[in-house]
This record gives sequence, structure tokens and C-alpha cells, in this order.
Amino acid sequence: MAIKQAYFAAGCFWGVEYHFEKLKGVISAISGYMGGETLNPSYEQICTGQTGHLEVVKIEYDESIVSYETLLKLFFEIHDFTQVNGQGPDIGSQYLSAVFYGNNSEKQECEKIVEELKTKGYKVATSLYEMVPFYEAEDYHQDYYERHQKVPYCHSYKKIF
Repeated sequence: MAIKQAYFAAGCFWGVEYHFEKLKGVISAISGYMGGETLNPSYEQICTGQTGHLEVVKIEYDESIVSYETLLKLFFEIHDFTQVNGQGPDIGSQYLSAVFYGNNSEKQECEKIVEELKTKGYKVATSLYEMVPFYEAEDYHQDYYERHQKVPYCHSYKKIF
């Protein structure tokens, strides 16, 4: 197996985690935080909007089964990447759309997909950032929808590619 990681912010991490865990080749989807200045932030700190962190899902995947491009396309198909102030009813800086890339190849792949979306007429609000430390969210955030036997209220799949 060729295990890799990908990091996506698409609003509330519960829904992002839900959709990625269903994709063949994904080993795990872990909710957490990236992008801010506070070391090892808590959910309560993130919710203030003062730390600069986004809710992010760390995807561990087997590259021999699923490609980074496939992950990117799913990322864009499960949230409103045109919304600038959050996702659906979740408003605030912690809910912005972003990809944290780990190398130049991932960055180029992101840029290619964003350009494809723009060509299709979308105004893409997703930001691209170089990878920074990932902080795992509290246990009660992990596998939220699976544990509660529910489906996401602000993430749904919409075929684009």
C-alpha cells in the first residue's frame, strides 16, 4: 500500500468526514484543525473565530486504489465551494473552503481543478494553502454521523465532473 494524506476544509468537518469515509481507497478521515496560530487549539477556541484555524479533515488514503485527483473532485462535489463566508448555515472563518497541499504536485493538481471549475462558470472561493500542522479534534467530533446514525445537514453530493 502507498499511504498518503490529504487535507480538506469544506465547512463543518462532520459532513466532510462522512462523505470521504465512503470512498473506496480511503483508510480514514479524521476531523481536526489547521491554518491558525494557536498550538493545539480546542473546539471552543476555534469557534471564537480568533485562532485563524479552519475545520479540516485529514484523509488517509491508499494511492494505489484512489488518486489525489479523485479526492479533490469529491471535495468539490460535496460542498458549496462558491460560498465565501462559510458553508450553508455554518457561517464563520472556521468553515471556509480550503485545500492544504503537501507538495508542488498536489498544488498543481488543485490549480488544475480550480481552473476547470472556473471554465465551467463557477466562482471558486476555495483557498489553497501550503500544509501546516494538523491538530486532531476532540474525540466527540470523530465519526459524528456514524455514531449518531444521521446524515449531514449541510453536505450533499452534487455531480460536477
